[in-house]
Amino acid sequence: MTHPPIRTFHPRRGRMSGRHTDAYTELWPRLGFTVIDGDRTPLDVGTLFGRTAPVVVEIGFGMGDTTAAMAAADPDRDYLGVEVHTPGIGNLLALVGEQGLDNVRVARGDAMQLVHRIAPGALDAVHVFFPDPWPKARHHKRRLIRPDNVALLRDRLRPGGLLHCATDWPDYAEAMAATLDADPGLERCGDDRAGRPETKFERRGTAAGRPIADLRYLAVRRF
Repeated sequence: MTHPPIRTFHPRRGRMSGRHTDAYTELWPRLGFTVIDGDRTPLDVGTLFGRTAPVVVEIGFGMGDTTAAMAAADPDRDYLGVEVHTPGIGNLLALVGEQGLDNVRVARGDAMQLVHRIAPGALDAVHVFFPDPWPKARHHKRRLIRPDNVALLRDRLRPGGLLHCATDWPDYAEAMAATLDADPGLERCGDDRAGRPETKFERRGTAAGRPIADLRYLAVRRF
């Protein structure tokens, strides 16, 4: 019997503005695709972007402002953003069109389902910025940064590739650090933001008085 995946996110729809709808209509057929649960068809990231370049996966990009800013400042790498929030997808596509970015692609659906389709060692970096903290103890199993997910993300990184996580929930930061420290194929390389732009969730956290934690780890070994 096949069990459905444990979701690490709240399904989010929301209403799109005219700007978002126009960008979605124009750019989604060329730049976007939907992630299907259980699909294990190999995803060739080079074919996806039409070139051979280092690839960064952005998990849960929200409204996409950070992804667009990083892609614009980093044209030699390709950015694959994964999100379930429809207005956020529309906003990122609008930013991509307005800024003429050709190194961004967008996936809609469960990020971990997508990561299963990517070849081991194919990614230069994975960013997990301000994922749902699932603060209630009974929901901790839904947190994205847990041992099985971390092992899969690390396996998809090239040797020396970066896993960069950020959160504004202190208990989640502690749990993240404990999980990441425990993975034998990861080595901590810093706790600074290292060029990560400020996000909307970060501003909310700061305004609420919550400390921001950045956790950066290098993939030093594959199993």
